[in-house]
Amino acid sequence: GAGIIVTGGVAPNRAGWVLPMAGKLNKKSEAKDHLVVTKAVHDEGGKIVMQILHAGRYAYHPWVVGPSTKKAPINYFKPHALTSSEIEATIADFGRCAELAREAGYDGVEIMGSEGYLINQFLAPRTNSDRTDEWG
Repeated sequence: GAGIIVTGGVAPNRAGWVLPMAGKLNKKSEAKDHLVVTKAVHDEGGKIVMQILHAGRYAYHPWVVGPSTKKAPINYFKPHALTSSEIEATIADFGRCAELAREAGYDGVEIMGSEGYLINQFLAPRTNSDRTDEWG
């Protein structure tokens, strides 16, 4: 059997959805929905980790955000450049998502920080060259 299962990306907030209505975990009611999966895995002796993924400028919806207004070449939507307070709120959303994952029975979380998603967008000069604040 598998040593550990890692889920696909679950967004920490609505702006982080890859698509509207995609996986998201930022409410207790959503954590309860995940218990079906985590219980099934644990009942079979398995372990399961939830991947937290914020799509950033790769999100396919009108609420797309990023470190700048630079549109992804694969997207129709131009992102809103997050303000400092919105960045702080997004960081808190990641923490809340991890706490809810624990309540949902996950054995751990993996934070997706590569592949061009939000965290990577802040680290890459190509997508984060316009900022003059502490996040640039």
